[in-house]
Amino acid sequence: MSHSHDGHSHSHDGGFNAVEHGHSHEILDGPGSFLGREMPIVEGREWSERAFTIGIGGPVGSGKTALMLALSLALRKEYSLAAVTNDIFTREDAEFLTRNKALPPPRIRAIETGGCPHAAVREDISQNLAALEDLHREFDTDILLIESGGDNLAANYSRELADFIIYVIDVSGGDKIPRKGILSPPL
Repeated sequence: MSHSHDGHSHSHDGGFNAVEHGHSHEILDGPGSFLGREMPIVEGREWSERAFTIGIGGPVGSGKTALMLALSLALRKEYSLAAVTNDIFTREDAEFLTRNKALPPPRIRAIETGGCPHAAVREDISQNLAALEDLHREFDTDILLIESGGDNLAANYSRELADFIIYVIDVSGGDKIPRKGILSPPL
């Protein structure tokens, strides 16, 4: 999927097409209109089905798991929390949170996506949605945290999955920072 802008042509798909790995990669030329963005569905939502959910996204190594740890440590005394992590083939992020005592181990769930990590939080959200609903049912949570697998795309969460989205960037990454496709307003 090649396209051009700013006077040059390039591709975001690494030579693959949607048929080869099951989904397409959106080409977004900017964040869109602040006033026209999709808002979290909060009015009329039945909070007993699932707690307020915060999605955390960003590239590999940007600090998503460190932010999950910091939020868990800061909020766990005041709120009932649980967390879901997404990794391609490992449970590394969930194990990190467990080792660092972010939350009791039963409140941390790991999902192995087996492929493109952004698909699990945007297109096929079924595993993540089930994990969030199970955690809420088991622990009567106030806040659920969900971390996307590291991705060099500025992937966004499905609004069915996350009520609020934090996109973590590593400013020391220089020009390697994903600059396109961030759909939530900056914090």
